[in-house]
Amino acid sequence: MTVETSAPAARDPVCGMSVDPAAPKGGSYAHAGTTYFFCNPKCRARFSADPEGYLSGKPRPKAAAGRYGCPMDPQIEQDGPGACPICGMALEPLSPSLEETGPDPEYLDLRRRFAVGVTLSLPVLLLGMIPIFHGSAVAWAQGILSTPVVLWGGLPFFERGFASLKTLRFNMFTLIALGVGISYSYSLIALLAPGLFPPSLRHEGLVAVYFEPAAVITVLVLLGQLLELRARARTRGALKALLGLRPRTARLVRPDGREEDAPIEHVALGDLVRVRPGEKVPVDGAVVQGQSSVDESLVTGEPLPVEKGPGAKVTGGTQNGHGSFVLRAERIGEGTLLAQIVRLVAEAQRSRAPIQGITDRVSGIFVPTVVFASALTFAVWSLVGPEPRVAYALVNAVAVLVIACPCALGLATPMAILVGTGRGASAGVLVRNAEALERLEKIDTLAVDKTGTLTEGRPRVEAIEPTAGAGAGELLAVAAALERGSEHPLASAIGKAAEDRALALPPLAGFGAEPGRGIFGEVGGLSAALGSQPFLQARGVALPEAALARAGALRAEGHGVVFVARGGVYLGLLSVTDPVKESAAPALAALRARGLRIVMLSGDARATAEAVAKRLGIDETLAELSPAQKAEAVARLRAEGRRVAMAGDGVNDAPALAAAEVGVAMGTGTDVAMGSAGITLVTGDLRGVLRALALSRATMRNVRQNLFFAFVYNGLGVPLAAGVLYPFFGLLLSPMIAAAAMSFSSLSVVTNALRLRLARLD
Repeated sequence: MTVETSAPAARDPVCGMSVDPAAPKGGSYAHAGTTYFFCNPKCRARFSADPEGYLSGKPRPKAAAGRYGCPMDPQIEQDGPGACPICGMALEPLSPSLEETGPDPEYLDLRRRFAVGVTLSLPVLLLGMIPIFHGSAVAWAQGILSTPVVLWGGLPFFERGFASLKTLRFNMFTLIALGVGISYSYSLIALLAPGLFPPSLRHEGLVAVYFEPAAVITVLVLLGQLLELRARARTRGALKALLGLRPRTARLVRPDGREEDAPIEHVALGDLVRVRPGEKVPVDGAVVQGQSSVDESLVTGEPLPVEKGPGAKVTGGTQNGHGSFVLRAERIGEGTLLAQIVRLVAEAQRSRAPIQGITDRVSGIFVPTVVFASALTFAVWSLVGPEPRVAYALVNAVAVLVIACPCALGLATPMAILVGTGRGASAGVLVRNAEALERLEKIDTLAVDKTGTLTEGRPRVEAIEPTAGAGAGELLAVAAALERGSEHPLASAIGKAAEDRALALPPLAGFGAEPGRGIFGEVGGLSAALGSQPFLQARGVALPEAALARAGALRAEGHGVVFVARGGVYLGLLSVTDPVKESAAPALAALRARGLRIVMLSGDARATAEAVAKRLGIDETLAELSPAQKAEAVARLRAEGRRVAMAGDGVNDAPALAAAEVGVAMGTGTDVAMGSAGITLVTGDLRGVLRALALSRATMRNVRQNLFFAFVYNGLGVPLAAGVLYPFFGLLLSPMIAAAAMSFSSLSVVTNALRLRLARLD
């Protein structure tokens, strides 16, 4: 698959098409010393997004298009729409897209059935309500009008109900199919063969029919399903709003200076893209030319525009202000922050909260219990009820089946999670799964990393202090050469300092790192190391007492200090400062006001960490910790009975994030940290923790409200439908009223969940 630049012929590594290297229509792309040629720009863009994947034959899979899943049972997935084989609910797209321009096919189908059902059911209802209409002709008219309503309009419910009986996975449609089916079948037999019934049930040769409740219940259930589908579609609004941020085209700046608009799919890594005033930023990248202010509110939740100049990072989907700038593409396609946000939110909306287990356990016995209650109702009314006993028994048994449909119970948790995670995304709080959201509500301790979490994470070199035998330029050049292999924020600070001084850096080989301690390699053919005092001493480097004393003084002022050696000889130290974030102090004060215990966990020297902690009013500080020791500190806190959340942004924070009850990653940090966390904060500051806490508490409060509504509704509805009030007050619940109440209960749960879209998270 590889194609050398000197090859007379080549094949596109993405699609395999033959390409002329002298004039490749898709351009070329250099990777790992080899140049690859492409038949079209789209293949080049796909390759540049994941070159190792295509070269290994395992490119990163694209988001599942056309895949549908169940919000109540996330393990259920299939190609195309349909019904969940477990709960019977309509499946939803796993990856919403802007191509969804109208209602889904199921919604349109149910709307047609509802329209026909209403048209035919109204005369059935009138014929049953007006006393002057009676006799065989009326019964036949009701039967003829009700048949298409029940058999065609209610067909989806019968299909799902039959599937539940076949698989023994009972759900709301089991009860609907039984209730409507029994009522309609009894009436049809009574109409066609009244002689099969005993004389006590015949009046003037006719048996009472119940086409009216069968048709009206079908229409009411259709209405409930339509309202539910519409409400559930609204929960995907946050994802669609995020998808809508992505522009369809980008203005590419070619090497010869030409500019041209191209589809966003044609942008490759390293391309230069101009963003004009008022346009949306097309991809993630860094500004290389120009200046402007960028509105990042729809991605980060922060309302004020952010000034961007050369070197500043910009995010695809954000809104440019009045200036113009050129950026270099660093993340494209599925790798952009916006795509990751959409993927995280979609996954979270399909996940299950632990509290859902309560609903699952109840639902497992609920339907069989209701069927038994319906059969018992029929038996009791048949034995001791007033005449006509069988008629009363049938009506009340059907009412029990219909009113007890567990739709509201099943929707209680998934709907709140759907809406809550979407609300969080719009505020810059990305929830990986529902379990993290539920756990966050109970957190009482917050462990925080220092660098990049409490501080800006963009340190700068303040002092360069070489030994007498070394120059400042040599010291900085060796340090910068080592840092070329590192992703630590310190690397960019040292690299920038060397760049500002226009230093020529010696070659680096054999690079290695010990997270939280230091880095090493061969610089200019000699072994070199940069890091903490224990790290260098462990490598046989002797540090002068004067250097240790100077380092202690700098740390007391809040500076970070690293020691540098080459060839086993100490060269000097670098002093680095990392400004504390302006938002850190008020955010920590607000967290303490909410009852949270704050503990700082830092890999920095104790003096440096304590200086920052003192500025921020943090009383508990653990410093000079390795990544494993951070995880151990979190484990100790949990062993004390504390519910611990860990906030961090670096590779060295990943073990602690995974060890915590809930890991909270700064969106400005590394992919490893975000991969270990249950919550990601797009803005990268602790105010996001406040928003996440508010979101968690609002969502779980909403879940409990929904479960209360569902349990109370069913707890009261079943006895009423069975007729417990009849001996005392002569009151019975009509199956039609039961159907309306059942639909209302589901709608009330959905409506309550939708309130989360307006929840305050500040």
